[in-house]
Amino acid sequence: MELFNPGVAVASLGPLLAGMLLTVELTVLVISLSLVLGLAVALARLYAPRPVVWLVLAYVELMRGTPLLLQLIYIYYVLPELGIRLDAFAASVLGLTLNYSAYISEVYRSGIQGIAKGQGDAAAALGMTRPLALRRIILPQAIRLVIPSLGNFLITLFKDTALCSVISVQEVLFTAQLIAARNYQYFTLYTVVGGLYFIVGFGAARLVDQLERRTRTGYRRRRPARA
Repeated sequence: MELFNPGVAVASLGPLLAGMLLTVELTVLVISLSLVLGLAVALARLYAPRPVVWLVLAYVELMRGTPLLLQLIYIYYVLPELGIRLDAFAASVLGLTLNYSAYISEVYRSGIQGIAKGQGDAAAALGMTRPLALRRIILPQAIRLVIPSLGNFLITLFKDTALCSVISVQEVLFTAQLIAARNYQYFTLYTVVGGLYFIVGFGAARLVDQLERRTRTGYRRRRPARA
């Protein structure tokens, strides 16, 4: 039997592409939610009252201290025992978002703290409120600094969606497993899946690099010229 079967690869390409589309949809949805929630968590940890800070810190440490796979399994299989039932896709979105928001919040926090404190003091001296100073001065600079890290999280998230196969989300890896269980063409199917992951992941990496360059170039253009 030949190791790589082109006929099987072609016949399976349609279902695998459908699975990859679901993988991309899951990635885009989760990263969008995580960017917003992560920023909220970072701001709460930096500026909220102390009880809220403790609560946020506990959430971040819980997410970072337990495996993502366990979190997904807990949400999908354990929460129903408490009366909370989610379908596989919703459980995946919830689990991935909670996990990645915790990590992304730390990236935001480091970016905000990396901005010179004097800029915030200068904004206050000009009569700006803290929310206005954050929106106009601090956050634009902080986000520019953390774009490379956020891009890496996007690529990592794209690959981590494969973990959702354990709770029956029919993404590309789960689809390959179903097909391989019928025809035993493991080498062919997983090679095709690996190729699809690389194509999309490589394209995402180039997109992140382009965004980083444009952001850096735009920032240099906005800087005032020296006398």
